[in-house]
Amino acid sequence: MFFKPPILALFIGSFLISGMLLYSAFYAIQILSKWDIHSGSDTQLNLERRTYLVSTIMAYALAFQLFSFFLFIYTADHLHTFFTGAMCAAGSLNANKWGYPVVLLKVANFLLAGLWLIVNYADNRGYDYPLIKAKYTFLLWITPLILVEAVIQGLYFGGLKPEVITSCCGTQFTAETTSIASEVIALPLTAMEIAFFGGMVGTLGLGIFFYRTGKGGYFLGGASLLTFLISVAALISFISLYIYELPTHHCPFCILQQEYHYLGYPLYLTLLGGALTGLGAGVLMPFRQVPSLKEILPSIQKRLSLFSLLFYAAFTLIVVYEMIFSNLRM
Repeated sequence: MFFKPPILALFIGSFLISGMLLYSAFYAIQILSKWDIHSGSDTQLNLERRTYLVSTIMAYALAFQLFSFFLFIYTADHLHTFFTGAMCAAGSLNANKWGYPVVLLKVANFLLAGLWLIVNYADNRGYDYPLIKAKYTFLLWITPLILVEAVIQGLYFGGLKPEVITSCCGTQFTAETTSIASEVIALPLTAMEIAFFGGMVGTLGLGIFFYRTGKGGYFLGGASLLTFLISVAALISFISLYIYELPTHHCPFCILQQEYHYLGYPLYLTLLGGALTGLGAGVLMPFRQVPSLKEILPSIQKRLSLFSLLFYAAFTLIVVYEMIFSNLRM
């Protein structure tokens, strides 16, 4: 099982990303302590040359970090055939105690890595490296999280034992268990529908307002994150029911399978994309008064808000389509 190409790709990718992060973090500390754009010293010139290399390395490393989330859930879904009792990725992830922590870390690191790439892109548009210290401080914060993810992912794959009898999603995602998922499932259906559609309409409205006026970026960022969390809960609470056409099937992983037309992948992509780009527009707000970015940053934020609108609108349209054409009526 451990020689399957996706697992090897995840192992090799994590090893390379960890190495790149440690290398970049080493120079990030030097840049933070010795950087002086007004200096013409050899040290400053060397740091300026080095930052091009570090930025390029990190762009490739964190781009793979984004991709690794989808590769991981794909791998977890395809591993379920090795375990008695597993019907989808939920069973594979429950095969040992490290499965679900990896998923949570990958979601968090997806957003953090994406935000670093956005800040790095904005910094590269300025002529005087205006965000150099901000982005390398950010890098030092996210490096430990990605390294921890790599370790836990290794523990997860390394601890998988085919003889283990795991539980299927039907027993994990039910109101009778004691978990966060059970708390979500127990919430009133109408309240969740109102929260989801209300949050999505509010976020789309803020996105349109920001796109047209350039104002309210902080609100858009906060709303994008809140809508992401509500949407994840809604996916478990009621969206999945319409997809499966079963009133008791709340699993967020079976939708990754061919039987449901791999619908989970576009749902996850649009949801994460909407959250990341909306958050990105908000994260860039404190830098709008930086002289070298005054003319550049508003257009970057405008594009981010547009992408957030498109991603979240696509997610909502998929959900509405499934609800309308589902044979399930609640």
